[in-house]
Amino acid sequence: MRNVVLGFLGTQLDRGGRRGWRPTVALCQEPGFEIDRLELIYDYKFNRLARDVEREISKVSLDTEVLLQRMDLEDPWDLQEVYGKLFDFAQNYGFDEDRERYHIHLTTGSHVAQICWFLLSESRHIPAALIQTGPPRKGRDEVGTLDLIDLDLSQYDAIQKRFDQQTREYGTLLKGGIDTKNAAFNQLIDRLEQVTERSDEPVLIMGEPGVGKTQLAQRIFEMKLQRRRVKGRMVQVNCATLRGEMAFPTLFGQRRNHTGLAGSERAGLMREADGGVLFLDEIDALGLDEQSLLLHAIETGRYYPLGSDAEATSRFQVIAAATQDLSALVAVGKFRADLLSRLNTWTFHLPPLRDRREDIEVNMRHELHQAEQKIGGRIGFNTDAAEVWLRFARAADTPWRGNFRDFGGAIVRLCTLASRGRITLNQVNEEITALKRRWDTEAIDDDAALVAEFVDRDIDPFDIPQLAWALRTCQTSKTLSEAGRKLYAVSRTQRSSVNDSDRVRKYLARFDLTWDEVSDC
Repeated sequence: MRNVVLGFLGTQLDRGGRRGWRPTVALCQEPGFEIDRLELIYDYKFNRLARDVEREISKVSLDTEVLLQRMDLEDPWDLQEVYGKLFDFAQNYGFDEDRERYHIHLTTGSHVAQICWFLLSESRHIPAALIQTGPPRKGRDEVGTLDLIDLDLSQYDAIQKRFDQQTREYGTLLKGGIDTKNAAFNQLIDRLEQVTERSDEPVLIMGEPGVGKTQLAQRIFEMKLQRRRVKGRMVQVNCATLRGEMAFPTLFGQRRNHTGLAGSERAGLMREADGGVLFLDEIDALGLDEQSLLLHAIETGRYYPLGSDAEATSRFQVIAAATQDLSALVAVGKFRADLLSRLNTWTFHLPPLRDRREDIEVNMRHELHQAEQKIGGRIGFNTDAAEVWLRFARAADTPWRGNFRDFGGAIVRLCTLASRGRITLNQVNEEITALKRRWDTEAIDDDAALVAEFVDRDIDPFDIPQLAWALRTCQTSKTLSEAGRKLYAVSRTQRSSVNDSDRVRKYLARFDLTWDEVSDC
């Protein structure tokens, strides 16, 4: 590993006024601490001194490469200016921790610079250890002293404000730049920001189709990349496609000797995710055999590619997404309990759009902006059209069955068909009618599919919605009596003798069904 040191030019100390001790030069003479590269930050006003220090280092340490980094500061005691410029320096540096070990020299530079160095190191914007040097002790011929140091930063409130601002920026990143107002969603994002910043354990994202699980996973990865918690890329795996004989080579790779055919080698998704994030989308669709293959690799980072006798390694972080309740799948034997235990260290449930109606308008503006960029022009709603659309979108009986997929698709259609960049009331009414018609059809299909799971004979079409309602109620009720109270909430108040359990039992018997067959309890 190459040793790299970052530090400011000492505008006073590096002149050699204290018994001839020049800390930057002496650092490069420290026995047992060879420096391969020194990044020396200086202000243009001290260009001559920087060049002089560079020449001195070339004399006392031939193997040390000195790179002069000019950073002009109007006020080196201005916290905001110093932190901002060092932050930009860190963002553009390109740290390579696999090949280089980084250190920050705190002896030179103002106290403000020292504080900024510490904060950037502590937050991992600069992946470096902190070192402090001192002059030789009296009566000794040593070059000087070198120590690892720590600082007390409790008094520096101004920098804390910068950190608070940065935290807000990360929260905005996780929300896709949308100023959401839903309290539950914002609380979820705040917790997720903490987890992303501090933990490398798996993150499980739950939610209905279309709530934005994939987009959130991408934003988590981007934040991890910014905070230097990962260095590689995000590899997305659609677990619904990992079936049969191709699942193994797709995940773990394949060697040529397995088939004997040129070009049959595959690196595998595990290898591609090394150093980055493996995103397991639709993990609830993964088969049991494939789950067992995946578990060991996630826990150990080791696996055998197909046709290989040599074990391969890959270190990655895991984000998983699921639509179905994984605990319920475990209960019925469709998901491995040990894999769920490994994945659910951090679980986040994304709320559906119908539970975030206060965020409808800001998401509408966001989708409009996205559509404008794709179409290449300004687009807006006429006033009456906007009022009708928002009233419909926020209404309690608007189901948004596909969540943001439905919402975003509707905005794209409205924008594409907007003549002269204006969305009219007639367009909005047509779109609302089309959405309602589709949702009604999907609801009928869902009811029919549910009934078909339990009833293997033809029944009258008008019985299907009612039976589907009863089945869903039974599946979400703990007892037969509870289901009866829900199903007969109105009529039971008009009866002198109430036996809800018997009424449900008799209703199910009409279709040759029993409570035990239809309940999930």
